Amino acid sequence: MMQENDVKRPDQELEHDPIQTTETDAREASEKSGKAHKTLKTVTTTAQKFQRQPVIAHLLRAAERFNDRLGNQFGAAITYFSFLSMIPILMVSFAAAGFILASHPTLLQDIFEKILQNVSDPTLAATLKSTINTAVQQRTTVGLVGLGIALYSGINWMGNLREAIRAQSRDVWERTPQDQEKIWIKYLRDFISLIGLLIALIVTLSITSIAGSAQQMIISALYLDSIEWLKPAWRLIGLAISIFANYLLFFWIFWRLPRHRPRKKALIRGTFIAAIGFEVIKIIMTWTLPALVKSPSGAAFGSVLGLMAFFYFFARLTLFCAAWIATAQYKDDPRMPGKTHR
Repeated sequence: MMQENDVKRPDQELEHDPIQTTETDAREASEKSGKAHKTLKTVTTTAQKFQRQPVIAHLLRAAERFNDRLGNQFGAAITYFSFLSMIPILMVSFAAAGFILASHPTLLQDIFEKILQNVSDPTLAATLKSTINTAVQQRTTVGLVGLGIALYSGINWMGNLREAIRAQSRDVWERTPQDQEKIWIKYLRDFISLIGLLIALIVTLSITSIAGSAQQMIISALYLDSIEWLKPAWRLIGLAISIFANYLLFFWIFWRLPRHRPRKKALIRGTFIAAIGFEVIKIIMTWTLPALVKSPSGAAFGSVLGLMAFFYFFARLTLFCAAWIATAQYKDDPRMPGKTHR
């Protein structure tokens, strides 16, 4: 016989109330959603504050202009024309070697003897001798043709670089009527700019070379070679001289190639960024190229790929810094809307 306490009432069969459980789950989901929304709002607010920082805002404006005005495509085009311009330069170098060998028969004979000693394949040795003889005999023709092609390709290369920098520097993306030039004026302007760029390169290389030689002479004269703790200081001095030479080169590019004169403060800072970036590119290329040419495929194509990479990074750096200079905003600049900060 069942006792009274053993009989369960209907309201005791359910341990939890369904309505109460649903309300609890809804409240927990609402709390989680509120926390997620609050976290997202905090992250968004932090990101917006970060983007409003003057330096970050300037970088974002420069990157936006660089992408909107086809900076990557212009960089690839400059790389292509730069690589093609190397062919006539090699022709001129080939002709110069021919003139040197023609005026020094003893040197020419020594080269032939070294070829016979070091090249075991008779066919290859005969091919090399024939190539050298051709360079000596046709040195004038090769030199004149190379100079002509080098001049033409150099002017076109300068024209492409100028148009790419102007595209980043103009207030509007489209060309204005003031940007249109007669063809002979354009080629004359590009020829003068090419000569100016060559002079700037010569000055830059001369400063680096003379400063490096003078630095080594001073170290040797003062017998400082053996002092180990001074070596980092000498390296920093050499690095500073190299960056200064880069600065002169990029200053000429950003000051001369745009049609308008950039703002002085933006020009100085943008050129300094380009000079440091170019030095970083040179250091990276110096480290990576020797490792690249060690492999069989690298020995065949490493120098070509390295040269193309160097031109490409140089073009991208130049165009990005041009966009950085063009998007600079300063408090005291009346041309900026609302005189916003940089």
